[in-house]
Amino acid sequence: MKDLKHLIYFENLLRQSDNELVEKAVADGNIALGYTCYFVPEVLLNLKGCFSSRLRAPGTGNTDVGSYYMTNKTCPFTRSILERAIEGGYNFLGALISSETCQMMHRGHEHFEMLDLVKKENDKFFLSMMDVPFVMEEDAILSYETQLRTKILEPLEAVYGIDVSEEAIRKAVDDHNEICKIITEIGDFRKSENPPVTSYEFHVLQLITEVCPQYLVIDKLKETLEEIKNRKTDEALPYRARIVLTGSEVDDPEFTKLLESCGAYVVADRYCYGSLPGREEIIIGKDETALHAIARHYLETSQCPRFMNREKADGRKNYIEKLVKDYNADGVIYLQMKFCEYWSYERVLGVHVLNDERKIPTIGIEKEYSMASAGQLRTRFQAFIESIEIKKIQGGD
Repeated sequence: MKDLKHLIYFENLLRQSDNELVEKAVADGNIALGYTCYFVPEVLLNLKGCFSSRLRAPGTGNTDVGSYYMTNKTCPFTRSILERAIEGGYNFLGALISSETCQMMHRGHEHFEMLDLVKKENDKFFLSMMDVPFVMEEDAILSYETQLRTKILEPLEAVYGIDVSEEAIRKAVDDHNEICKIITEIGDFRKSENPPVTSYEFHVLQLITEVCPQYLVIDKLKETLEEIKNRKTDEALPYRARIVLTGSEVDDPEFTKLLESCGAYVVADRYCYGSLPGREEIIIGKDETALHAIARHYLETSQCPRFMNREKADGRKNYIEKLVKDYNADGVIYLQMKFCEYWSYERVLGVHVLNDERKIPTIGIEKEYSMASAGQLRTRFQAFIESIEIKKIQGGD
């Protein structure tokens, strides 16, 4: 297929957190608001006068300094974020919004405050931490709504004078939904037998919407959508198996490129930093405030393994099975960041339920944050793809 017009430009933007669009937005007087978790609703970080920046640490080598503060038995993603912060990689931030979803990431964010990171560059910088409920009841939604108000909206208004009115929040929801429509429409092409977009390209486009000021990329995204609609595909299928990828943080498109090189096409990106969930439109009910709708939406759509109740735990397996059917996938890969407590439980149980009980070819892997172990992963992926092909040849046995 012909290369996408803006792909190289998008790839270059992903090479560092403080990319040229982030610098432009800050220079224009907008406040950069960092976050790392789905439970910090990016829609509230994109109120007029500010923009969201989901933190990554591209090009991470060793994490010696991060390990000094966190120990080497903690999540490498967390250590990489802390390492980059100590290096000064996030000095463009006006605030860091954190949630108590993951204790390791929570602890890593605390070091921003304890080590006085970013504050030296911006004396208005603040760290705000939320306590997120993990049940789906009306009281939980109200509690979450209160957290969003007191830990995000009120500090933004007090420190930076951001308009946090109902009207302003509804405008942010409208802008958020426009981005969601574009990414969802592009993502739906993956359901076709011969998609006009590669899984690597989709990964790049999805990440761009999370790490760049959305108002500065939306025009190019619209243009890319039209380009994909009219794109002529190659006659030969570019994959040997269609895969649903689920798990913890996958914020490096090179990981998806590795899967493609093994013959896999990632039809559904059900992982942290992915679009499923993440790019569903927020619907505000008739008698509902925008903030309540946001709180309800994120609790309802989350597929985080931090939800321990049986309904949510079973629902996550049902969700993956539905993705397999909707996207005509051949198998599932469960990915766990090394030392991730919650995804380690989810990976083991998920592989058992899908592979042994529901007869969907499924494997689980554990990985470092960087791509240093790509050779070992390649061997696992190639073997998995070959097993799927053999199963097809043998009529599903």
